[in-house]
Amino acid sequence: MPGLIQQTLPTDVNMDRDDFRRNKTLGKNLMCRLKCIFTSSSAPESRLSLEDTQQWSQSLERLLGSKYGMATFRTFLKSEFSDENIEFWLTCEDYKKITSSHKMSSKARKIFEQFVEAESPKEINIDYHTREEIKRNVRSPTAECFDEAQKIVFGLMERDSYPRFLRSEMYKTLLESLAADDARG
Repeated sequence: MPGLIQQTLPTDVNMDRDDFRRNKTLGKNLMCRLKCIFTSSSAPESRLSLEDTQQWSQSLERLLGSKYGMATFRTFLKSEFSDENIEFWLTCEDYKKITSSHKMSSKARKIFEQFVEAESPKEINIDYHTREEIKRNVRSPTAECFDEAQKIVFGLMERDSYPRFLRSEMYKTLLESLAADDARG
């Protein structure tokens, strides 16, 4: 038995190292693509800067308020297979802009079926009470019928996804790359 444990341990350690290398490579590859997109703009004021990127660490609001920050955060969440919260939040932001009651009713049902309903394809993590409240609200939807769930989801992103993003290889690599570009010229 002790021999089996000793033989298994190095394999597990190697798997962890492989995962680490894969994640680091994934971060660099994604950052290379993002950097190419964000810095290829012909107008200097619309290019991604080191200063802007550093400001993303001040708050989730600051990150989501930047088109590049939003795109980078979404890419990060997709790489972790946990993008349902940001997708729900963005969908709710778009939903609030609907003025037609017919379109609002149709969109509210779609949002409920896609994100809120138990066992839905992109089910968000909200409590039973909020889920039931939304279920009632969707029958006669208003622009505010998803507000409580949106607040909960924003809080989850702020406490969980956002700190992970700030610690991620993706964000660190982007900062390093932009800093190196600034140093060159």
